[in-house]
Amino acid sequence: MQETIVDPGQTTVEEHAEGVRQAQVLFKLNHTMPYTDEYNALVRELFGEGLGEGGWIMPGLTGVCFDKVKIGKNVMIMNNCLMMSRGGITIEDGAMIAANAQLISNNHDLHDRQILRCKPVHIGKNAWIGAGATILPGVTVGDNAVVAAGAVVTKDVAPNTIVGGNPAKFIKNVD
Repeated sequence: MQETIVDPGQTTVEEHAEGVRQAQVLFKLNHTMPYTDEYNALVRELFGEGLGEGGWIMPGLTGVCFDKVKIGKNVMIMNNCLMMSRGGITIEDGAMIAANAQLISNNHDLHDRQILRCKPVHIGKNAWIGAGATILPGVTVGDNAVVAAGAVVTKDVAPNTIVGGNPAKFIKNVD
């Protein structure tokens, strides 16, 4: 997996304008009554072509670079999800993201803290990310895998397995 390096101090005028637009749409989304046409339109505006059909994103969403998020069909994202998306986040069909989960695809460089080191996060089909779990840059959670509540996932999770803890470790296979 390739890491990309980003210097936020070198953003173009267009990139800055897009970041401002997304922040303003996100603010409106988080202050709009859910389960309304207005709310649904704001979700579509925030994620654009990256949003699949039949899913739901609950309010309290936070993060950046939503144009780098791809969400499949019938995905459920519960309240207070954090998406630090500079490195890209893909959530496949049928995945469930519980409340207070963090999907983090970027981190600061250890020596030059203004620089971002970015690796994509990939959540497989029908995967389940438990409440308060954290998925770190470069991690792939395989199809049908389960990440226990509060887990901190630092390495890939094999399909059809359950992991938990900090750092997350294999618990058992999904039957």
